[in-house]
Amino acid sequence: MNTRAGLVVWGLVAANAAAQLTPSKLYFGVGRPIACTVAVPAGGDAEIALFEPGATEAKFRAPVAAGPADLSSLFPNLWNPGAGTTPPATTPGEAAPKPLPRLYYAQLFVGGSEIGPPVVLQPMLNPGRFMLYSFDAQKPYFVDPKTQKESFEPRQGVIIHTPDAPVYSGIAAYVDQHVVFETSMGDIEFRLRPDAAPNTVRSFLGLVQGGFYDDIIFHRVVARSPAGLPFVIQVGDPTGTGSGGPGWSSDFELSSLPHDFGVLSMARDEEPNTNGSQVFVCLSREGTARLDGKYVSFGEAVRGADVILAIGAVPVNGDRPLDPPVLKHVKLVEAPPFGTGPQPVKRPADADLPTGR
Repeated sequence: MNTRAGLVVWGLVAANAAAQLTPSKLYFGVGRPIACTVAVPAGGDAEIALFEPGATEAKFRAPVAAGPADLSSLFPNLWNPGAGTTPPATTPGEAAPKPLPRLYYAQLFVGGSEIGPPVVLQPMLNPGRFMLYSFDAQKPYFVDPKTQKESFEPRQGVIIHTPDAPVYSGIAAYVDQHVVFETSMGDIEFRLRPDAAPNTVRSFLGLVQGGFYDDIIFHRVVARSPAGLPFVIQVGDPTGTGSGGPGWSSDFELSSLPHDFGVLSMARDEEPNTNGSQVFVCLSREGTARLDGKYVSFGEAVRGADVILAIGAVPVNGDRPLDPPVLKHVKLVEAPPFGTGPQPVKRPADADLPTGR
């Protein structure tokens, strides 16, 4: 469905007749009820199923009736991740590791058929810290406040992770939605991937809902990387200069989504924890594979491959479009039921590289 959605409001979730399973709010602390409303159309018994990302079979199922429901009562494993599972084998005297909570999609079924979009159940866990580090210099990246000198050339560093002790604070629950980029050259629809980069997805949704992306230009188009491979188109700076942002930065996440044609990823400065509002769309796997693990990919296009290619082919001066395409608006639409809907777009085999760049 392409119903304009207003389901997820940070802190509150507005009612929507098209949604069949709706959380009462966004954040639920550990051990507390996860209150939802179930709208069950006539025509069969209803149940809610929990799916792990990418799964074809439900991990857990529970019957449900129309009206208020508490997901924590239906699914005790949400607050006790080891419930209903066999502990891993350990050596004598060794304590079994405590299972960490997982992200689930809660999907309503009526009469055996999926009804409405799923609800994303994202565990709130300490993410740890990421930093840019040079093993040659044996120091992290920083800029000396007195001399303004960098501790090392950023391109010589690698991103390393310093994990914190896992602390499970609760669950963020929201109705799954796609985002549609309404551009001056056509629409591009993206499926978000909270399983790959959950905090980045939530940060991006907040910007979309606030109208941040209205009437800004694609300020950077790199049809070919230095190696001659299709690279990226970039947008998300209200100033159009490539230096603007929302006034704050979000931390780096190690995304499991490979950069490929149509993949949506965060642009940043040299330091990894500088993700703001600027995003780029990949033009090929060959040109962007080297970005894996270095930039936070969090969505994939499911419609609009021709628009992506058209924006990537506009005339430029360097990487600046001569007549920049405009991102007129970004809207939210209902996601299809879990496991259904269009697949990610593919770069056409006959998509030629632009000439005369």
